[in-house]
Amino acid sequence: MKVQTGYLYHIKDEFFNVVNDNSLMTNHERGKKRPTYFTIKDKNILWFIPLSSKIDKYKNIVNSKMEKYGRCDTILIREILGKDSAILLQNAFPTLEKYIDHAHLLDNGKPAKVIESLKEEILQNFEYLLKLKSKGINLFFTDIDRIKTLMLEELKNSDK
Repeated sequence: MKVQTGYLYHIKDEFFNVVNDNSLMTNHERGKKRPTYFTIKDKNILWFIPLSSKIDKYKNIVNSKMEKYGRCDTILIREILGKDSAILLQNAFPTLEKYIDHAHLLDNGKPAKVIESLKEEILQNFEYLLKLKSKGINLFFTDIDRIKTLMLEELKNSDK
């Protein structure tokens, strides 16, 4: 499978067993697969950013952050594939291609991707959050450093 930035994927349960992190989004909700993830390819690491259809819940959070800080860089509410989605940058985490279960497919069977302008907006916000983290301001819910280390160790061990 050719994994590309800006496309949407689903992840295998195995990943969540390997990383064992309770701060990651819940497993299956109402019989559905885990959330759909916007994906950023960064060399051998993939960054997965969950999408949620719980718009009212996340609009309230965005509004609260806007009132308090004048901005919200951790959640974007945007249209994806014709529906409003909450793009949860705060819940991003690194993974590996081997943990992708499948690409999210359109009705015509082609892999789903976001429009270019939204892809760029997500990438800018994500890079900004990583820059803040490097300066000691961590807005990510998961321990992305620990998970990235686990994933890099896995890669290293698979090369032996």
